[in-house]
Amino acid sequence: MKKVADILRRKGARVISIPPETAVIDALQLMADKNIGSILIMRGDEYFGLLTERDYARKVILKGKHSSDTRVEEIMSIGLPRITPENSIEVCMHLMSENNIRYLPVFENDDICGIISINDVVKETILTHEETISQLKDYLHAAM
Repeated sequence: MKKVADILRRKGARVISIPPETAVIDALQLMADKNIGSILIMRGDEYFGLLTERDYARKVILKGKHSSDTRVEEIMSIGLPRITPENSIEVCMHLMSENNIRYLPVFENDDICGIISINDVVKETILTHEETISQLKDYLHAAM
C-alpha cells in the first residue's frame, strides 16, 4: 500500500512558506513564480495554516477585498486534518473528499515536513495502477 512518504520522496519534501503578515498579492506572486497552488504560513518553525488559490478566490475576490491590503493570516485555511508520512494514500483521499479540500499538511513529530495535493494523490494512484498492469503483463508473458 502506497503512503504519503512515497509522494514526498517522488516530489521532494521541500516546503515553501511565508509569514502570516505577508500581503496576499505577494503570496500569490510567489505561488505563481513557483507554480504551486498552496503555500505554508509559518513563522520560523511554527505552523499557522495554509493559503490556497481557493482561499484567495473565496475570501478576497468574492468579498470585494484587495489582495494588496489583505494579509494572508486573514484568509488562510486553518484546522486542516494533519497527516504523517506513514498515512496511506487511501486515508488522504478519504480526508480530502470528506472535508472538500485539495491540500493536506504533512507532519512528522509535530514538525511540518511537506504538503500533498489531490494532484499528488492522483499521480501516485496512477503510478500504482501502471505498476500493477506492468507486473500482470510480465506474469502473463512469462506464463505463455
